[in-house]
Order: sequence, then structure tokens, then C-alpha cells
Amino acid sequence: MGTRAGGRRTGPKCIAIVGPFASGKTTLLEAILARTGAIPRQNPVSSGSTVSDHSPEARAHAMSVEATIATTDFMGEQITFVDCPGSIEFSFEAEPVLAACDLAVVVAEADEKKIPALQLIMRKLDDLGVPRILFLNKVDKAIAGVRDTLKMLQPASSVPLLLRQIPLRKDGVVIGSIDLALERAYIYREYAESEVAEIPGDDKARELEARFSMLETLADHDDQLMEQLLEEIEPPKDAIFDDLAADLREGVVTPVLIGTAEKGNGVLRLLKAIRHDAPDIEATRKRLGAQDGGATVVQVIKTIHTPHGGKLSVSRILSGQVADGSELWLPGGGDTAKVSGIYKMLGKDQFKLTAAKAGDTVALGKLDEVKTGQTLTSAKGGTKQLFTFEPPQPVFAFALRPKERKDEVKMSAAIQRLAEEDPSLSLRHNQDSAETVLSGHGEMHLRVVRERLEGKNQISVEGHAPAVPYRETIRKPAQQRGRHKKQSGGHGQFGDVVIEIKPLPRGTGFQFTDTITGGVVPKTYIQSVETGVRDYLKSGPLGFPVVDVAVNLSDGSYHAVDSSDMAFQMAAKLAMKEGMAACSPVLLEPVMKVEIVTPSDATSKIIALIPQRRGQILGYDARPGWPGWDVVEATMPQAEIGDLIIELRSATAGVASYRAAFDHMAELTGRLADEAMNANGKAA
Repeated sequence: MGTRAGGRRTGPKCIAIVGPFASGKTTLLEAILARTGAIPRQNPVSSGSTVSDHSPEARAHAMSVEATIATTDFMGEQITFVDCPGSIEFSFEAEPVLAACDLAVVVAEADEKKIPALQLIMRKLDDLGVPRILFLNKVDKAIAGVRDTLKMLQPASSVPLLLRQIPLRKDGVVIGSIDLALERAYIYREYAESEVAEIPGDDKARELEARFSMLETLADHDDQLMEQLLEEIEPPKDAIFDDLAADLREGVVTPVLIGTAEKGNGVLRLLKAIRHDAPDIEATRKRLGAQDGGATVVQVIKTIHTPHGGKLSVSRILSGQVADGSELWLPGGGDTAKVSGIYKMLGKDQFKLTAAKAGDTVALGKLDEVKTGQTLTSAKGGTKQLFTFEPPQPVFAFALRPKERKDEVKMSAAIQRLAEEDPSLSLRHNQDSAETVLSGHGEMHLRVVRERLEGKNQISVEGHAPAVPYRETIRKPAQQRGRHKKQSGGHGQFGDVVIEIKPLPRGTGFQFTDTITGGVVPKTYIQSVETGVRDYLKSGPLGFPVVDVAVNLSDGSYHAVDSSDMAFQMAAKLAMKEGMAACSPVLLEPVMKVEIVTPSDATSKIIALIPQRRGQILGYDARPGWPGWDVVEATMPQAEIGDLIIELRSATAGVASYRAAFDHMAELTGRLADEAMNANGKAA
């Protein structure tokens, strides 16, 4: 015992700060930077002057909307902290960061409502294999005891939550903490280092009980410690610290430290635990499957477009070193990018460096072809992509257009830059509605995008719900003649067709046939008739594209001189226009298969809201591998899904989500059909 961890890992480290929304992540980063001297003082989040409040959108909404990178020094070692947004709408920011960091600090509090959000974060850390420390914040405001709080939080973690500190109270008020490994008390002082003290006699029994519980958990992975506990032998402190570090790095426990970031309490003990216990770049490289073959390997974790410095690719140097002017190969080996500037980051501020070494987290300038998540290398031909990520399916969208037509190109370029910074954004052009549709992960997500277009890019935009792709079909057959005849001097125009229009089973599409005999319509013009029919079907009598219709050309006539391709196209359109009106046209709306994931305690709410949106519940069951979560399956009209995520998140403290896929088309009649047609410019 005492050699499992192999001692403290030195060198630059990268630490992600994650946690549920409003748990105190930004406050903790501010406290860390103040304690390490990176900033002169700790600013409260309410001031709008924290290092993370470097965008007007973050200040306006009092929440982090993007990852903030800040590098500082602590006890002679460089540590880069990345404050990741807590809202599920911006959580995708954390994924490329977590892949390349050495350790995550999970900020949590004694709030039962936030357990599902905490579970989402812990599961992501499990998936990526990232070791983590849990910082139990706002301990001064907690009503429940800390061990009861851990019992409440434990279901969110797949590995034991290991309490390393307990609160020290006086007259019911938290005045400090007791370190269970050091067996030492620390009296809190606001925005200052805690005062070391002996453990009060009244708290000794409580400390011994909590300490023994900690040692029992450590003994699960250390046979020698287990023997010592059974024989009531006091283990040496250095062996305990070795076990704490080893178990953290192996991911078999999540150590829990306590404090109040708002007052700077508990921050120094957290920093010392990070310095002593966190794995280093070698472990991270191994986790990612990177080979240390002497080449420089760089993992890009974020893209930033600055107003004056251009594009910055925030990157973790996994091996080797990068100098200004270095050429790096992109994945696939087809292209290279030249580094133009290396910067240490402190929020919005950048400090120029001449080079960066393995372990450093820096911003690399002017890598115009490089994207977030890519792996770059100095080795000719490139290297394999170490980490791939797929953005989750968008759950909210709006159609966007500039208020002034002259800004169309400018808006398109600005959105492309925003999508580089945030790969979870998607942009598509809907040909049916001629709309530019921007999709993302919630109403606030896209609101921030719009604010950036209008603020940062000075483009006034308009947004509205995207058009629903309604279709129309027919209920009964009809036969119709269409004749196009026009004489205006010289060659005239003549085309004459008889068509039979029939409904087809749902989902069949369009079929065109001909039963012409005797050459009454020459073969040359049969294709012209089909072209005219297809052109008409782009907008039927109700104003929408027509589907599930069969058209047969059965008869007609032609003129040897005046007939032409265009004349028969016009004749076909006339026949379709008159014939379709007699076929009892009906509107169709797309119906989606929806899979909603929700905490189990909110399942009844979700089931209740589905019929309110004309949905049909197919069933629900426990979500496999997710204790305390359910999956609800339903079908729902696409027209009802536009703002579904807002209601889902409202019912589940912001954590529910869904996936939707097209299922079938269904008839739509009555008031809703009238509204759809009126919105499309057609009277019912």
C-alpha cells in the first residue's frame, strides 16, 4: 500500500468544470482565479464582471452560454480550467472539452430537483472515461446533513461518492470543514485561506465515524487497507492519500469536497486535491488512444471567432510541442494548416506565447480549415481522429431571414461562423417553403444565436416557426378532358388530353401511365403530358404538393401543325386543375414518431401533455441503463412538435429531451386545415 498511484503527476493540467445549471460553476472558477492570483479579486456573478461573463448574451441572461477557458498557476504548476455551461441547451459545448481534459470538477448542491441534470453529466463522464471530483457547493445553505445529501445524490453516480470532508458547525452555522484524510479542521474565512485548527472534542466522534466510512470504501480496492481495518490498525496517512489518488485516477470512486464558492470557502483544499490527485496528460493521451511516437498531436476543443484576432482554435497539446509557424496536418492527411499565433487564455483576454508543450491548453491562431473536435499532428499524412462526436438531434427550430435583403449574404456568412463555434447548430434551406431554417437545442439556444447575429454581427433578422410540410391528396377518382387551343397568326397551339385521376394508398407517391391506342396522342407528346401533370402536382387545389395520386392518359387528339410539347403540357395542367377539384381533395399533415426521455417522477406529466398536442401514446417503459428515467413513445403531428421541448423542459426541471422521425401522413380537416390553408394563402 502506498504505491498504487505512483506519486503526484506534474506538468500542465486541464480541468473541466461541469454541473447542473445555476450550481455555481462560474462562481467557483472566479474563486479559483482569485485564490491563485490570476485576477485581483473575486467578482460575484450578479456583477456581470466575472471572467466567464465575456459575452453580452451571458450577461443578459445571467447564465453561461459557452465554455470559458482560463489558465492560471497554482503552487508552481499550470492549470487550465474550462467552465462549461450547465444548461442542457448548451451542454454540447462540454463534449469536446471533456474528451481532452485530465479531470472534471462536478459542481453540485443539495437540491433534489437537480439530480436528473447531475445524472446526465455523470453519465457523459462515464461514457468518456473522465475521472471526476464532486464539489458540494453552497454547503452553508444546506438544510440536510452532508451524508444525507450524498445519499440523495448517489443515484446520479455509477461509482461511490466518497466523502473527504464534513462540515464544521457552530450554533447550527457552517464555520469550516474537517478533512477526513488529514484529520484536521479548517475554519473558513471569506475570500481568504482557511485557518487550520484542531478538531473540536464535540465533533471527534462524528469525524471518526465519517473517516472510517471513507476508509471502508477505499479498502474495496486495497486488500492491505482492508486487513488493517479488520485488525484495527491505523493506516499511515501517506497510504491513505495514495489510495485516494489511485481510486480517483482509476475512476472507481468520486471524491467529494465541500465548500461555498461564493465566499471562496473550500477552494484551496479543492486546488490541492487537484494538484495532488489529478491524472496528467499521459493518462489522457492513453484514454484517447493517442500514440506518443514523438510527433506533435493536438486535439481541438473549441473554436472562437474574435472581433480583431480572427479565428482561434482552442487546443490541448497531447504530445510534442507547437511553435508559432508550425504546420499541422488535418485528419485524412490531405491538407495542412499553419499556426499563426499561440495564446494563453484568461476568459476574453489572450496572452501571446512563443510555443506550447505537451499538456498545455492554448489557442492557436488562423487555422481556418480546422474544426472543433479534430485531431491535428505534425506527422506527414495526418493521424487518426482520436475523438468523434455527433451532435444530438435538434429539438427546436425557426426560419430566419434578414430584415433587409442586402444582408442575406452577410447573414449566411455570420451563421457559418457561429456554426463553427457551436457545431450543434444546423442550417438548411427548405426548398418547399423557400425558408432558411436554423435548428438547435432549445428556445434559449436559438435566442442567443439571434442575439449574436444582431449584436456581434449587426444584422437585423426576423424569425418565425418553420412551415409544416403539408401535402394534399384525393379521396375519389375522376375523368377530365383538357384542351389547350390558341390561334394568334402563324402556327397556333393545340393540345387535347383525357386523363383519369385516381387515389393511391398512403405513401405510394405518384404514378403516371398511358393507355393511348391508335396514336391519338403521339408518343412524342406523352412525355409532355406527364411533365404538365407533374408540374401541376407541385401545388394542388388546396395550395400544397399533391401525393398518392395515379394519373392515366387515356385519350386525346393532336394537330399536325399546331401541336407542340408546350401545348400538351398546358392541356395536361388544365385537365388536372378541373379534374382535381372533383376528386374531393383533402389536406395531409406529417405525423412523427416521438421518443421522449424523462425522469420517472415526471412521466405522468409527460403522458398528460401528449394528448393536448393531438398525440397518441404508444407506451412507456423504464429507460434501459438509466435508473430513475423512463422512455415515452408516441405519435404526434409535426405541427404540434415545434415548441414541444419548451413544455417538456418546463415539466422536468430542464432535462427532458426527445427524438422525432417521420412516421406517416394523416388527413387533416376542419378548423386546423382551414388555418393551415389560410396561412399558405389559400382559402378553405
